Amino acid sequence: MSFNIAMSGLNTTSQELNTISNNIANVSTVGFKSSRAEFSALMNGGMGGGVELASLSQSFNDGAFNMTGRTTDLAIGGNGMFVLQGEDGAYTYSRAGMFQQDKDNFLVNSAGLRLQGYTTDSNGNLQTGSVGDIQVSTGSVAARATDRVDFAANLDAGASVIVDENGDRIPFDPEDSDSFNSSYTTTVYDSLGNEHTLTQYFVKTGENEWEVHYAMNGEVMEAESGQVLEFDENGKLVEPTGNIGLTFAPEGAAEMNIALSMTGTTQYGSEFAVSTNRSNGHTAGELTGITIDDSGMVFANYSNGEQMMQGQIVLADFPNTGGLMQVGNTGWSATQASGQPLIGVPGTGTLGGLYSGYIEESNVDLTGELVGLMTAQRNYQANAQSLSTQQQLTQVLFNM
Repeated sequence: MSFNIAMSGLNTTSQELNTISNNIANVSTVGFKSSRAEFSALMNGGMGGGVELASLSQSFNDGAFNMTGRTTDLAIGGNGMFVLQGEDGAYTYSRAGMFQQDKDNFLVNSAGLRLQGYTTDSNGNLQTGSVGDIQVSTGSVAARATDRVDFAANLDAGASVIVDENGDRIPFDPEDSDSFNSSYTTTVYDSLGNEHTLTQYFVKTGENEWEVHYAMNGEVMEAESGQVLEFDENGKLVEPTGNIGLTFAPEGAAEMNIALSMTGTTQYGSEFAVSTNRSNGHTAGELTGITIDDSGMVFANYSNGEQMMQGQIVLADFPNTGGLMQVGNTGWSATQASGQPLIGVPGTGTLGGLYSGYIEESNVDLTGELVGLMTAQRNYQANAQSLSTQQQLTQVLFNM
């Protein structure tokens, strides 16, 4: 019996040494979670019969963050695991967030497992109904003609009506800065991606009343000029109430029809200032890189300054993370003990946010592991000495 007790101690201590050694070996492995050997006593007829390894439990505490600067390196700040899928369709869950684009432009880890998330349709709209592979489009983005301009400014209520020495209004002339009070230019694009400049000239014509004249590429747009802006006694715009329609026919491109919104324009007793000047057109552009925000949104960046959504990364959490089955140093699979994964986007519910440009280091406490290693070594020596003593006692008994 004593031999069996000592042997059980040697076996379990050897397993503990293996566990500690594995933790120490993976102290620099990204996303690694340390393990701990847990023992239980063996009983035989009410008497101690040795020890056995009850389980290997894992600690899913967060590791420290290390900044890498690579946009496809991701760390999770809080609960959650990345969802990965292999060619066999099996799902793996991991905290190791080192990803890159493969030859087909899917985001994958070093083992080729594809990162999962909500994908987008052909129009760039997010599809939240099902989870699929995150893929980055490498094609160029086509030019888009401007069809909307949002413009808001403050017109100086203290400005004077422009008249000559006889009190007559001075005719508007874009070449004569004395014929208008202020002006501002907006860049717009035609269907070929060619850039044009839309200039608005503001002329005060009376109390709370202004005229706006328009010029495209320096040429006055006669049909659209003379638009009247009216303000109430509180400086709020009351006319026009809708969009202002502008039409321009560029050479070689489709006719441009622009809806100009003046919503938010005011007339207060301060200098002319523009608060909004935004158009929705752009030139053609080539892919320059990708960006991932803290909610998991993946955007493709193009040389024309545009961004196109490519998908949204999802995370998984489990009712019992301790019940996950490890399938690699940094990968786990769901089991009945862990429960089914709870899928969601980063930053919602109990799921943490994403940090692009960072990776999560191993959560191994090296100092604690070295102390545990020395303790396990002493336990091993003690059990070996116990076995040796039992052997000597047995030999003495045989000699008698």
